[in-house]
Amino acid sequence: MPSTFPPIRIDFFALFIVLGVVQGVFLAYFFLSQSKGAQFPNRFLGGLLLCMSVVSSDIWLGYTNYMFRVLWLVDATEPLNFLLAALPYLYLKTSLTGRFTRRDGWHFLPALLYFVYMCVLIYPQSLAYKYNANIGSFHPELPYIDAHTYGQHWMFFPKHHITTFTFFSMVTYVGLSGWVLYKADREQQLSWHWRFFFHFLSILVVYTATRLSFPSDLGDHLVAAHMGLVIYATSVGVVRQSSIFQKISWEEKVPRKYEKSSLTPELQDQVLRKLKKVMEEEKPYLDEGFSLPALARRLSVSTHHLSQIINEELGQHFFDLLAHYRIGEAQKLLTDPESTHLKIEEIAQRVGYNSKSAFNTAFRKVTGQTPSGYRKQATL
Repeated sequence: MPSTFPPIRIDFFALFIVLGVVQGVFLAYFFLSQSKGAQFPNRFLGGLLLCMSVVSSDIWLGYTNYMFRVLWLVDATEPLNFLLAALPYLYLKTSLTGRFTRRDGWHFLPALLYFVYMCVLIYPQSLAYKYNANIGSFHPELPYIDAHTYGQHWMFFPKHHITTFTFFSMVTYVGLSGWVLYKADREQQLSWHWRFFFHFLSILVVYTATRLSFPSDLGDHLVAAHMGLVIYATSVGVVRQSSIFQKISWEEKVPRKYEKSSLTPELQDQVLRKLKKVMEEEKPYLDEGFSLPALARRLSVSTHHLSQIINEELGQHFFDLLAHYRIGEAQKLLTDPESTHLKIEEIAQRVGYNSKSAFNTAFRKVTGQTPSGYRKQATL
């Protein structure tokens, strides 16, 4: 190993990045510690901010040359590249649909597989190998040193192409995120989600531009600085967009939204009576694919007018109404002596949920209890 290393570099970018890291960790804790409301979206957003902070810390160590003091950390955060792509999509999906299914768990597989690969082949390599990897990324002008490397050359293919894998992963998830937003029900307030999407898209743009403009990882400090900007923007959004965690009163929100509506009071009363009758007698909400457009067709009314009726007359969004009826039906099954043989998963499926986790989240939001806790209390 060389006896001397490049001097420590502290400049504007170094300070900006480290402040972004601190802010990101604080904000991640804020989201991850939220126990009320949409738990999965909060966890995914908190996880994303934490990943951005950790990756930025890695870049900061390389940019400032502190990495030479902790060579064992070289490239330690590379598996998180795949989470930086998947977590924004999972946040948008669960935030807009209220669902996280077992199938969604497959999105974590690339990060997990790459982490296992790094544990087997890269993390155990010698410090000399990691010294060469570090100067190859941040100081290509320095000479390499002799380093023992174990493993066949072909085994390093994933490591040598991590930039390409990261790029295509981000492109894929930007596309999926845009599709989720495009398909979202128009009654939902999407301004925050669109801003979040464009923040995600901007990271891809900056990442691509730096890879095309700089050799090796010499432009990574620009990516880290931009992620710092995204973290700061998210902080401002949390302060200004209180609806992320709190519901705005319907008296303030609904009149302005529908002030130009052509819905007459007579039609409103007629549809409301029919809505209650259909929901209570036909129970269409038990269908897993039940949606606002499907209900509107059933009631022979436009989706916009039905959304207005649910908002103004019932003081709810469609998803709140759906959860109200589904959880009400679940409560009957949980307290029915003839249904004691049914597992929680079976009850969830019977009332329209395709996963136990989504059912548990909705049940806790409506009743303040878990399904199993509610059942146990009812049998006392």
